[in-house]
Amino acid sequence: MTRLHALVLMMLLAPAAAHAERRCGWLDNPSTAKWLLIDSGGGWTIMDNGSGYKAAEGMDKIPDLTAGEFVYTYAYHGYACACMDVDTDGEEGITRIHSVPQLPLSRCRSDPAISRFLDKD
Repeated sequence: MTRLHALVLMMLLAPAAAHAERRCGWLDNPSTAKWLLIDSGGGWTIMDNGSGYKAAEGMDKIPDLTAGEFVYTYAYHGYACACMDVDTDGEEGITRIHSVPQLPLSRCRSDPAISRFLDKD
C-alpha cells in the first residue's frame, strides 16, 4: 500500500472513529434479549425486546461475559464490568457497538459513580 493510499484510508476512517464514545460501567443482561450499560451518565439501552430497541450494529462484539468475572442474578443472566466503545443516540440508547473489553468487577465496584447501581457485595 502506498503512502497516499494509507493517508486516504486514515482520512476516511477517522470521522467514523471520532464519533465513538468510551463508556465504562456495569454491562447488564437481566433477562432474555435485554442488555443495558449503566455508567456514570446513567443507563444506556443496548437491546430491549419489550420496546423493540436494538443497537443497529455490533451485538456480536459483546464477548461471553461468563468467561471473565461475572455475577449471576437469574439462570444465565447477570452482569459484568466492561468498557464499551459505542455510538449513542445522545439520549439513552446505544446505536452501534465497536468494541467491548471486559474488566475486573473491582473496577466498577471501586467507582463511586456506579458502584451503587448493581453490585451489592
